[in-house]
Amino acid sequence: MNFGFLRRLRERTIIRIRIAPVFPRPMGEGKGVRVLNVMPTNPGVETLRNRARQLRREQTEAEKRLWAGLRARQLQGYKFRRQFVISSVIVDFCCFEKRIVVELDGGQHAEQEAADQVRSWFLSSRGYRVLRFWNNEVLENFNGVLEKIFHALETTTLKNKPSPVPSPSGRGKGES
Repeated sequence: MNFGFLRRLRERTIIRIRIAPVFPRPMGEGKGVRVLNVMPTNPGVETLRNRARQLRREQTEAEKRLWAGLRARQLQGYKFRRQFVISSVIVDFCCFEKRIVVELDGGQHAEQEAADQVRSWFLSSRGYRVLRFWNNEVLENFNGVLEKIFHALETTTLKNKPSPVPSPSGRGKGES
């Protein structure tokens, strides 16, 4: 069994992955690989920051186009960050306020679908909702992509959001 894609994922995303083959394979579950755990390694904050800066300088055309539509609170006032560090992973775009991550996938991602699933699982375990788009989708259907992102922003509710209704006055104070 070839686990090369997981080795490449480890090198690319700075995540330590422990895997084990599943015997016998469950029906309809592909190659029979089970991810036992995914643990971020600690490469150092400066290393991640430098890599994020480099990625910001070397954007793809799709990333440039999407950033032009997300930057400076252009999408209904939501603030996005690009090449944002979450734990030990650098994501393409992130709305921290709503905990939404937008990832753009190029042609190489067709070969590393399992690695992308592990990465998405890791981010969702940290409380983020992950939206994935193909580069050509951004270039060919830009407004549709922005609409999907906006819909996700509007429909996402955070679990630990403060109550919109303040406590009634007088509660919590000792009686006089």
